[in-house]
Amino acid sequence: MAASQPSSTSEAQSPQPSGYSSDIVVEEDVPGPSAPWMNPRPSLQRSSVKRKRDWSSDSESEEEPDEEMVQEKEMATKPEWSVEKLCGLKMRFKRRRRSLVLPVHHEVFARLLEDPVVKRFLAWDKKLRVSDKYLLAMVIAYFSRCGLFAWQLRRIHFFLALYLANDMEEDNQAPKQDIFYFLYGKSYAERPMFHKLRYQWIRTMGWNVRVSREECEEIQSYDPDLWVWGRDRNHLS
Repeated sequence: MAASQPSSTSEAQSPQPSGYSSDIVVEEDVPGPSAPWMNPRPSLQRSSVKRKRDWSSDSESEEEPDEEMVQEKEMATKPEWSVEKLCGLKMRFKRRRRSLVLPVHHEVFARLLEDPVVKRFLAWDKKLRVSDKYLLAMVIAYFSRCGLFAWQLRRIHFFLALYLANDMEEDNQAPKQDIFYFLYGKSYAERPMFHKLRYQWIRTMGWNVRVSREECEEIQSYDPDLWVWGRDRNHLS
């Protein structure tokens, strides 16, 4: 029995193979929750948790919308309201339409009023059969709906819009035929092209050709001192 059991002294004195360290590492079992197999590599777990928290905070910060963008979106989608009637302690509200007419459209209209052909046409229509203040206000409304840039609007677009305004609002269609005389003289060759352009003009507006009286008055209130707003049929003798 004694010969079969190796002694500790013989193990310590036994030669070590070359290339290996002579240090002996002894692992001891440590009981309790702090044992290494109960919580493997705690430092890596802490770093992974921290990294997850950092990633989650980064994703939250990236997904958080800008306050200014949210406010602008709310203002764009929020309807405008105005008080229409006040009866005692009750108020009646009316939803206001958001106008698409920009100052640049008023500037283009004022520029086209200085065109020599447009000036001669307005001077000829003394009885305001084709170009009273409401029909001219509709011209500005159509400028805002057609989708063209301000620098693209020319004389032909003024008469296209005025012709369309008479189509929508006037029962007597004969006076608007004089628009062709001021544009093309006595030639009839260009009239089919004019009607083709008018159809294209309506399509660019998405067939939205109805203009309310309220919108016309709103357009006139932008520059009430403009001389064409004095073209009122009620003031004719």
